[in-house]
Amino acid sequence: MKVVGLMSGTSLDGVDAALMETDGETVARFGPGLERAYAPGERRILQAAVDAARAWRFEGPEPAAFAEAETVLTTTHAEAVAAVCEAAGIAPSDLDLVGFHGQTVLHRAPAEGVPGRTRQLGDGAALAARLGCDVAFDFRSADVAAGGQGAPLAPVYHRALADWSGLERPLGVLNLGGVANITLIASDGALVAFDTGPANGLIDAFMEQRTGEAMDANGETAARGRVHEAAFAEYLAHDHFAAGGPKSLDRWDFDLDAVANLSTEDGAATLTAFTARSVALGVERLPERPARLIVCGGGRKNATLRALIEAACDMPAIPAEDVGWRGDLIEAEAFAFLAARCAAGRPISFPGTTGVSEPMTGGRIARG
Repeated sequence: MKVVGLMSGTSLDGVDAALMETDGETVARFGPGLERAYAPGERRILQAAVDAARAWRFEGPEPAAFAEAETVLTTTHAEAVAAVCEAAGIAPSDLDLVGFHGQTVLHRAPAEGVPGRTRQLGDGAALAARLGCDVAFDFRSADVAAGGQGAPLAPVYHRALADWSGLERPLGVLNLGGVANITLIASDGALVAFDTGPANGLIDAFMEQRTGEAMDANGETAARGRVHEAAFAEYLAHDHFAAGGPKSLDRWDFDLDAVANLSTEDGAATLTAFTARSVALGVERLPERPARLIVCGGGRKNATLRALIEAACDMPAIPAEDVGWRGDLIEAEAFAFLAARCAAGRPISFPGTTGVSEPMTGGRIARG
């Protein structure tokens, strides 16, 4: 199948789109990939939907801001698909399928007998009608309804990608997005995965608040600061770290209160060290210790963070590009792969990745 996968992360910087040929079991060929950045006005509308979701907290009617955000998502994602198809010399209607993750605006993990909830904005039917091809979407809801965490979903693709590359097992794949998650591909091919803690989300929010910049480029601000031990300890006292996997987080399960009174340099240093330590705590919980971590997501470009992760985990943490992967496109590729699995009725979540009782498929398909 020719499939375009789409991903819009919690940083709200743009849509990643990637074309691939796959049957949902193996990768046959990679096509073009790109990012379609959000314009400032588009980002404001999406941010307003996120803010409204945080105030809503699954109580009462859904916020009106969701509808305007979904219109933006349909337009921007359709443009991203069109651009990828143009680069490949095909029309969107030539695609077999599009994998549309949508925009996560709120996620609540199950806890103490209380079912989880998750909300990704994205009108699959509207996107299918605009593109003239089938669209797989709503990948997380079925897993959550079955008692799973709803995340992470990329591990089954990480395994296919490792097989395509001929990489050794056991292998660790670390995604540093707004939240960090780790995948272990065990010696026997079994998958274990969970969210380790915040990654770029806290750091980015802190830097934007203090400097107006959307990130700590290459970790340069953190490199000039000192870790505040009391704030560091306060973050690590969070209940998330006492629990075993599978487990998941919302980007906003942690806040900036502990670093509010620190200098910009010391706050960035503390948050960066906290991310590294939370990854190390996750590695300690894996049933097998991998020889190295392959790092994808935007955080792989933060040299300070990656060095701290290597030190905390006592293992190499190498950028995805070092093994021939497209580090900026792995999540988009993953949703192309998951879309193909959805169409074939193959499982996308597993007991070791989301905590469901048995492997299960997910997603819905809107016909174009």
